[in-house]
Amino acid sequence: MDPGRRFFLRGGGTLSKPMAAKIPRPPWALEESAFVQACTRCNACVEGCPQHILSCGDGGFPIVKFESNGCIECGECVALCIPKALTRLPGQRPWAWHAEIDDRCLALRRIECRVCGEVCDAGAIRFRPSLGGVSLAVLSPQDCTGCGQCVPTCPTSAIKMVSPAA
Repeated sequence: MDPGRRFFLRGGGTLSKPMAAKIPRPPWALEESAFVQACTRCNACVEGCPQHILSCGDGGFPIVKFESNGCIECGECVALCIPKALTRLPGQRPWAWHAEIDDRCLALRRIECRVCGEVCDAGAIRFRPSLGGVSLAVLSPQDCTGCGQCVPTCPTSAIKMVSPAA
């Protein structure tokens, strides 16, 4: 399959160059065009993910879905990737994605909820006290590791993962 053709049919791309789609690839994935060239769609990373956050996306390429779990950055997907479409370099973050909290957050509706902060091991979600109300969630994108542990725990689905260029 030529992924460029698929992207062309969606608009915004050409046959020789896919559009710059922001697709949540597995941790430590190569840059998108290099990833698509290297990935054989063998599904070893999908089957080997202990958190079960990887699944097959368009064209059979693996994508990340945080609906039921977050990434523990174990590196199992990288170890199983024979073509090296996933390559972990020392000191490299797994991805540039980070969490974002929208207006469905319960604290904005004056309902006490701190579950996202409780599961954030990086401490990227803190709660700022407000006079006469509940504490409001404040997310620090630079501290967020993009693990996504906060996404499935939010009772109102107010948290999503976003690309820094999105």
